[in-house]
Amino acid sequence: MNIVSINFPFQLSSLAFRPSHQRATFSLSFAPRSVSKTAMASAALRSSTPVPAELNDESDFESLLSPDGYISICGFGSLLSERSARSTFPDLANFRTAQLKSFRRVFAHVAPVFFERGIAKPETMEISSLSVEPCEGETLVITVFEIRKSEIPDFIKREVEFRFLAVLPETLDGHAFDFPAVLCARYSDEEFFNIRCKGNKEIYFQQYGRWNIDKIWRDDVLPCRVYLRHCVLAAKNLGETAYNNFLDHTYLADRKTSIREYLATTGSGIMEEQPPESLKHRYGG
Repeated sequence: MNIVSINFPFQLSSLAFRPSHQRATFSLSFAPRSVSKTAMASAALRSSTPVPAELNDESDFESLLSPDGYISICGFGSLLSERSARSTFPDLANFRTAQLKSFRRVFAHVAPVFFERGIAKPETMEISSLSVEPCEGETLVITVFEIRKSEIPDFIKREVEFRFLAVLPETLDGHAFDFPAVLCARYSDEEFFNIRCKGNKEIYFQQYGRWNIDKIWRDDVLPCRVYLRHCVLAAKNLGETAYNNFLDHTYLADRKTSIREYLATTGSGIMEEQPPESLKHRYGG
């Protein structure tokens, strides 16, 4: 197996020969909760200079529930596709487009699911998925949809490598939403290991180490080809505005090369490639 490695706070070699009957159990852990962040979230998001509030435990998520018990989720990559969103949340409601100011999309972290599904290419470093990060002057066209309170734990597990933020999207014509939505933003290796994995090497191994990944967030990776094609098609299906926004406001890990530029140069041919037969539905846009 090709090794994708840069220094991490521990050595993977100590885990390589663990007896097969020993299994690490992954249980989500958050940073200690800051009461003020949750209490002030809505007011801060509606201020003239909004600061996204970090969601540190499930009660923070629940503080964003609407009166009828739903929470809003932002989609910016595969969740631009309603079909993809419904594959995870079949009972989602009110799938629609929106815009989010002061964030950009970046292909800058490694996703284990691409290794699990056989579509990662570590030999060319085409192994990255999408996240978003704050960036003044940028505006993203995203999707927003609602899920039930009971689905929050599954959402957290699905997106465990991210930092969870409460943000206030707008309609495409600039009207703020009534309720904040959850956004999966860039995290860090140190926080993931110390907080989500509770400093436990076995937990990290189950998530990433078994694929010989010892650095998650990085600037030397390229998009997973199948996943990038899927995201571009999903954006295109939302209409011209979303499509052009994705091409021009989504970047490689260098934060300079847009996806439009990448597909016209080094990444040419990606849009003509077909996913493996077993993944054509999931990664079909």
